[in-house]
This record gives sequence, C-alpha cells and structure tokens, in this order.
Amino acid sequence: MTQTLSQLENSEAFISRHIGPTPEQQQQMLDAVGAASLDALIAQIVPTDIQLPQLPQTGEAASEAAALAELKAIAARNKRFKTYIGMGYAAVHMPPVIQRNMLENPGWYTAYTPYQPEVSQGRLEALLNFQQVTLDLTGMDVASASLLDEATAAAEAMAMSKRISKLKNANRFFVARDIHPQTLDVVRTRAETFGFEVIVDDAQKACDHQDLFGALLQQVGTTGEVHDYRALIAELQSRKVVVSVAADIMALVLLVAPGKQGADIVFGSAQRFGVPMGYGGPHAAFFAVRDEHKRAMPGRIIGVSRDAAGNTALRMAMQTREQHIRREKANSNICTSQVLLANIAGLYAVWHGPEGLKRIARRIHRFTDILAVGLQGKGLRLRHTSWFDTLCVEVADKAGVMARAQAREMNLRSDIPGAVGITLDETTTRQDVIALFDVLLGEGHGLEPEELDKEVALDSRSIPQAMLRDDAILTHPVFNRYHSETEMMRYMHSLERKDLALNQAMIPLGSCTMKLNAAAEMIPITWPEFAELHPFCPASQAEGYHQMIAQLSQWLVKLTGYDAFCMQPNSGAQGEYAGLLAIRRYHESRNEGMRDICLIPGSAHGTNPASAQMAGMQVVVVACDKDGNIDLCDLRAKAEQAGDRLSCIMVTYPSTHGVYEETIREVCDVVHQSGGQVYLDGANMNAQVGITTPGFIGADVSHLNLHKTFCIPHGGGGPGMGPIGVKAHLAPFVPGHSVVQIEDRLTTQGAVAAAPFGSASILPISWMYIRMMGAQGLKKASQVAILNANYIASRLKNAWPVLYTGRDGRVAHECILDVRPLKEQTGISELDIAKRLIDYGFHAPTMSFPVAGTLMVEPTESESKAELDRFIDAMLAIRTEIDRVAKGEWPAEDNPLVNAPHIQQELVAEWSHPYSRELAVFPAGSSNKYWPTVKRLDDVWGDRNLFCSCVPVSEYQ
Repeated sequence: MTQTLSQLENSEAFISRHIGPTPEQQQQMLDAVGAASLDALIAQIVPTDIQLPQLPQTGEAASEAAALAELKAIAARNKRFKTYIGMGYAAVHMPPVIQRNMLENPGWYTAYTPYQPEVSQGRLEALLNFQQVTLDLTGMDVASASLLDEATAAAEAMAMSKRISKLKNANRFFVARDIHPQTLDVVRTRAETFGFEVIVDDAQKACDHQDLFGALLQQVGTTGEVHDYRALIAELQSRKVVVSVAADIMALVLLVAPGKQGADIVFGSAQRFGVPMGYGGPHAAFFAVRDEHKRAMPGRIIGVSRDAAGNTALRMAMQTREQHIRREKANSNICTSQVLLANIAGLYAVWHGPEGLKRIARRIHRFTDILAVGLQGKGLRLRHTSWFDTLCVEVADKAGVMARAQAREMNLRSDIPGAVGITLDETTTRQDVIALFDVLLGEGHGLEPEELDKEVALDSRSIPQAMLRDDAILTHPVFNRYHSETEMMRYMHSLERKDLALNQAMIPLGSCTMKLNAAAEMIPITWPEFAELHPFCPASQAEGYHQMIAQLSQWLVKLTGYDAFCMQPNSGAQGEYAGLLAIRRYHESRNEGMRDICLIPGSAHGTNPASAQMAGMQVVVVACDKDGNIDLCDLRAKAEQAGDRLSCIMVTYPSTHGVYEETIREVCDVVHQSGGQVYLDGANMNAQVGITTPGFIGADVSHLNLHKTFCIPHGGGGPGMGPIGVKAHLAPFVPGHSVVQIEDRLTTQGAVAAAPFGSASILPISWMYIRMMGAQGLKKASQVAILNANYIASRLKNAWPVLYTGRDGRVAHECILDVRPLKEQTGISELDIAKRLIDYGFHAPTMSFPVAGTLMVEPTESESKAELDRFIDAMLAIRTEIDRVAKGEWPAEDNPLVNAPHIQQELVAEWSHPYSRELAVFPAGSSNKYWPTVKRLDDVWGDRNLFCSCVPVSEYQ
C-alpha cells in the first residue's frame, strides 16, 4: 500500500526503537503463549468492563528529530536572566567531565537502586563519597545517602525530632523566622497531619516558648545573615529540645560546622555542588545526625561491610528501618533518594578537592564583600553586618531598582519589605558586580571591583571570627588525587565498570519497570533553556516550562481519565502523601474530618501504609484470597466496621500480585458507597496506558511514577517524579506553593516539595516519550509489556511455578515465580538464585515481594525477544543446577548457587569446589561477561559494625 507523505514523515521509527521485539518476534511470542494477536491477548487478560472504548487522544507519533525541534522551540520561550534570587538555589558550573561521563552516561543513569550490592559497588562508592562530604562539612557522626530536597529534609528532621524526643508530651515545633519560606511551607504541611503546632519567631526568642520537642534554625538566614547559634543550641538542649540546623553546603566550606556548635540534626541542599537549578530540581538534600540517633534517621545509609571472602564491600545499611520492612511503623515513607544528583555533588567535591572548594567559596564571598563595600560607600544600608554570599540591601526606590534589573535581564529577590536580596554564586564575574552596581546605584557610580578589592583585603569582617572554620575538610585521598581530567575520567569509569545498568543487560525487576530511557528523551535536560532557570523566577520568564508542563499534564489527564494533574511531588511516595492529603482536605471541606481510616490490601507496597500514617490516617489491612485478589467479603466488613471514619482505600492495579483483578470496579463501589475515596497506586501504570485508565475504572486519585512508566531513568535510586492525577472534586486540594502562585497551575494549599513543580527539569523526558510514541505507540508499549511478561511466564511455568494468574492462566505485566517448594526440598533460596543470576549477567528480579520466598519478574516492552530468551535460558539453567543439588551431585553447602556470585580473582585462586571454574564464572559463555567485583555481602556483619564514611586509607590504596 502506498503511504502518503505525512504518513512517511510521521513514521513509527521511534516506536520500533523503544519497543524491543520486532513484529515478527511478537508473533512468535504470541504463538508461544497461544494467542492470535496482541488485541486477542489483552482481551483475555483485561476485564471487559474496564477496557477503553477508544484510544486516549494524545496525538500522532513524532520522529525524534521533529519532537526535539518542537521541544526546543518551547524551551526557547524561557528567558535566561542572570539570577541573584538565592533562597537556597544558585547558578553553578557543572564540570564538563561529570556532565559527559556521568549525567549523560547510561551506565550511571539507567542503574537501579542498589538493593543488590554486588552489582552496585561503583555507585555505592560514589554515595559513600557524598556521605563523607556531608560528614566533613556538617561535623556530624552519621550521614544519609540523600533525601528529596531541602524542604523535605526539614520536614523529616521535624518528624525525627519527635521520634527521638524525651519530652513525650511536648507537641510544639519551633522554626526560626529567617528560614527559607518554601522550607517553612513544607514543614507546616507535614506538621498539620502529625498534629504538631509550629511556632515561628525570632531565633533568640525560642526559649520563650514552652512545650517544644524540637527547634529548626538556619545557619545562614534566608536574607543572608550568618548566625552563631552555639549559646542558643546549648540552652535549648538543656531543656531537652532537639535542635536541627539548615545549612548551605558552599558556606560550610568556610563556616564552622553546625555539629561542632552542638546541633543534633543538620541538613541542606547539595544543589550548588555542580547541579543546575533546573527550575527546582531534581536536587539532593544532605542529612546528618549524631551517632545515638542513627536508627531513627529517614532515608538510606550506605555502610562499609565485608563480603563472603572477608574483603571490604559496600551496601545499604540498616534496611530494617525502611518502609518496605516496617510499613506504617517506618521512619519515613521515602523510598527514593536523589542518587544521581548526590553522586554529581559528591564527584564535584572529588573533582575540585578541598582547596578547589575553598577557592570557589572564597571567591564567592570576596565578590559579596566587594559588592557590600561599594554599596555602603555610596550610602546604601545593608540589613545585616554578617554574610557569606547574600546581601539584603535596603532601597528607597525599590520599583526603580527592579525596573533597572528587569531592563538588564537580572533577577533580584523582591519579596523582602523595603529591601532587595542579592545572592552571588560561582558563576558571578567582575562584570556582573559592575552590573549590580549599575542597577542598585544607577550608572555613573564610578565603582571598580579591583579598587574595592584592596579595601576588602585590608579589613573584611563579614564573617565573624568565631564562625570561621578552623578544621581541615575532605582529607581522604579520594578528594585529593583526581584533579586532572584524565584521572577523573578514569576514576568515574572504574566506578561505572563495577555496576550493572541497562546498557549492559535487562533488569527484570517486578514493580519497577526498568524500560528504555532513550537518548532523545534525555538530551533536553541539559539544554540551558531548561537547566538554568531559578524556580522562583517571574512566571513570564518560564513560559516555555509552563507550556511544556501544561501539555504534559493534558496528555496525562487523557491517559489516566482524571480531570487535573499536580506536578509537585518529586517521588512516588511523595505523590502518595500528596494524594492522601488531597483526600484528607476534601473530607475536611465537607465537615467530615473524622474520616481517618485508610484500607490497604495485604499485598500493598510498603510505601502505602507508610504514606497513610504520614498523612495522619490509621491503617486497616484488607485480606487477599488464595489467588492474590482483594477479599471482597473482608473489604465489605472492614468498610462497614470503619463506618463514617472511612477515608479511603489504597489499591494497586494491576495488583502487586501481577494480575488484573476482575472485581476492581466493585472494590471502588464498596468504598464510594461508604463515603470514602479510592486511591489507585500508579506503580503498575505500564500495564494500563492506552488499554484502561484509573479514572475509567473508578478511582479518584493516583500518583504516576514517571521514573517507571514514562521513562525518567532511575539514576541508581533516584531521581523520581510522582505527580498526582485527580478527579475534579479533589483538584482544589492538591499541593500549592507559598512563594510561587500561578493561576490555574497551583492551588492555595500547603506544599509537599520545595519547588512549585517538583523536579521540573526532568519533565521533558516524559514529554519527549509521549510525543514520540503517540497514542498508538503508548498502547502498543503496554500490550508488548504484557506480552513479554506472559512469554516469560509461559516458558518458565513448568520449571518455576507462577504463583498468581488471572483468567486463562494469564498474568499482567509481571509474574511471580514461586521458589518456596524448591527451597523446602533443596535449601536453595531466592537469595541464592538472585546472586547466581549475576554470574549469568543479570540483575536479580524483585526478591520476596510481595510474597516472601518468591521472585517477581517484570520485563517491560523495551526488551527484545533475544534478551528475554537469554534470561529464560539463565533461569532454566539455574533450575537444572538446583536439580543437581537435589540429587546430591553438589553438597548443599558448596555449590554454584550458595557461593554465587563468583568474581574474577577466583579464576586464579586455589579451587576446591566440586564444580568447575568455568561453570562458576562462565555459565552463559564468555561473551560480554559482566564481572562483579565483590562476593556476596555479609548483611548481618554490616549492620552490627556500622561504618558510614569513606573506607580507611589502607583499604582504599
């Protein structure tokens, strides 16, 4: 058939590049599973009553070149003013060696969370570096591997303060008045659901307030003043008040460590260590505590442990604190760190080293001093006598100053009554300082930075002597040896080689959708039009962002069946929290604030109950039947028992058991009839897009994991994005923002993240994916994801029982392989199988979730039939190996499975095992062999001997 020119131009080139199996391979797989076509397979799996009558109208597919050109034109609408707004955000120079070799390198950005440490040693080392930077700069004992942003870290610090407080009856949290306003916004939102009273006052009045369990101070106030809080911290602690200090990571290079001033918790943003502002994110927050509080910390901690051979190895420590273990009793609902961004920040410190960081910090501070001396010499008054990089300048003609700044394409901070704020950064130049003099004083001022520099050098007291750091930082060799680009490039490559990412092999994780993150989707995030914008710049300068966000929101509205989208939550768990808050606020608006019970199926992901608890709800578990479906009888009984206290249900669809439950609409009806709302967890949206929608099914709110279904990469454990879609009645109750108000885009509700649109700079990835796939391509992706899962289940079911299936023995987009019978017979566990898969060149499937003793496999649509067959062959070969253990050919305590993974050094070491070296290390042949660098980690030893800073020099060398 002859194609038209438009059909040829709008070819399916990208669709066929995103979807792994060719049409011919798809047919072969359909034949293998016994289905005539993709449509016929879907009809067997998806309940008829929830199948969409027509395709969501998200448009035709565009080619990569056309989509990039279209987005470039949108990005060009953003105006790149020189920004001095500050408020926790600063322009940066990302080192090109880091941008090219890490941020733009799929070996780094496509990796999964390091739950399998043997294939994650590189990024674990990079995260350990980040923790060491945090420890050195904060003066604390234990640091985490990052949190979502500074404001979220503040809310977590408040929650942690309550957990560790000895004043069990105290219910008030003090916040110093000069904290960043977006931080206060997020703290207030969290305090509301916890029932805490937030007291905002001048820091020195903190001790005037009674019944405080915690206090939050900011070392360098939002308007620039440097505070010495030693005496105040001591006084508060004498009253058993837990003290948290927010700190600026660049200022900490020169300022005394808050830990040395007595702080219990220290946190802040690592953004200005090489990470662009990106209109708000993603940015890693650092978080550190005293040693005695380490088990109450939120987030992940990287620890130094040892492997089965006794060699030093790294792992995520104390995972028993996390939400996937403790559910509603967890320290936090957070299951995403900002690993990619923390690694950039850590490597920025490695690249510059202590002397380079001091040079940058001193230069920023020197320019600030020069600006201050010049302004004061011309009669302008500064509101503070101390500063690091920020001046609060009192101006009589503020409108005139702002107009001159606008004309010079400069942004000053404008929300301070009677004054403007100016924050300098590492990109500030001599010409910038002169331009600032022009704006503040008018032209013809005659000031020259070189002349003023002499005056500054003679007498600069803008940082009090008592606040100057007097101890060494970053003394570990890793921060002092990689300062040539050759060495830095090789160091980063050495780390990358230790890890297994999507550029090496399939990552078949159930419930995590590790699909292709296409290069064309990734390119726009480094465009300066997107990367350089401050999140609080005037809306008129971010028209490109707003157009892109509006288009993406409308596409997601069509794909989900909701009425509106909120882009603020910057992780899936934060999306859950935001969605539950919307439900809570909705009930309160109807005078039904007593509705506080959240029903959650027993199969749910651990973030669900943890998020419900954080939103101030009580969790009631609903049973699942023997087939893994929600038990409708138990649901009705629990709903009736809850009565007018029923707030909502949180349900995942398709279920976490990997099936499309036939009764999902009935589940929604039961809850609605009881006056509750339906939260549908969007984690498994990759099996819905184009086939059905949460809104069509009957749900009221969902978060979407853009880092799963919509192609934002996992980055080794973050970034993520968890925007929420809502029905119209919930739209007024989604998060807003106290600093930025944009009509039709933000509500007046409290915020859940520091920036109005969360991690806005990674939204172009999902925009590109939807634009290049079009409506047909998106549906095809869902269909092939389901086909791939059924192909794996069909070929493996005789060797590995598939635990749950739906109609006709089908699964949805993932399947659960039951290891328990084999474990009983042979002692070989799901852990042994997971580690043996490393020898075959694969990351393990999800272990023991949602059922202990199982492996959950999700292949996604991006894996080719050849890669699926390679995985299937590996699983069948491992099954044969287990049979050999069962027959006694290999001892239960000495076989390839319990000794896995095998490392390169074992090729030349003494060999005493009853199986060959070749079988140990080359079970799938020697072609494209992946070599883990450590043997199996000793988790128990690592938790008993917690060590969370860079390894000793002797080990390092």
